[in-house]
Amino acid sequence: MSLQESGEMYLETILILSKKNNVVRAIDIAEHMGYSKPAVSRALGKLREDKLIITDRDGYIAFTENGRSLAEKVYHKHVLLTEFFMRLGVDEETASADACRIEHVISDKTFEAMIKHAKGRQ
Repeated sequence: MSLQESGEMYLETILILSKKNNVVRAIDIAEHMGYSKPAVSRALGKLREDKLIITDRDGYIAFTENGRSLAEKVYHKHVLLTEFFMRLGVDEETASADACRIEHVISDKTFEAMIKHAKGRQ
């Protein structure tokens, strides 16, 4: 399944928030991302349609197995790209911002090559 960048951003945000708190609601996502509640509701609806998340009757969001897998993949790319850029001498804020943009477009093949290259230099 090909997920648009915005969908990946929502999944990554849900994962990050779930690491901080045990429960995640739409309002938490809206506050974290600085988006309106209607925009978040639309995006969450699409993620539910794609069977990446489920929402219980109290509004708590949970991942499906596939949703968690995708969220962890995006988050993993973000963390490793940030670390990679920081090793090159880029400050953390810039490294994280650049990683956030690149994580959505970098191919798995190129990303794996970067990991392999970085491991060879440690």
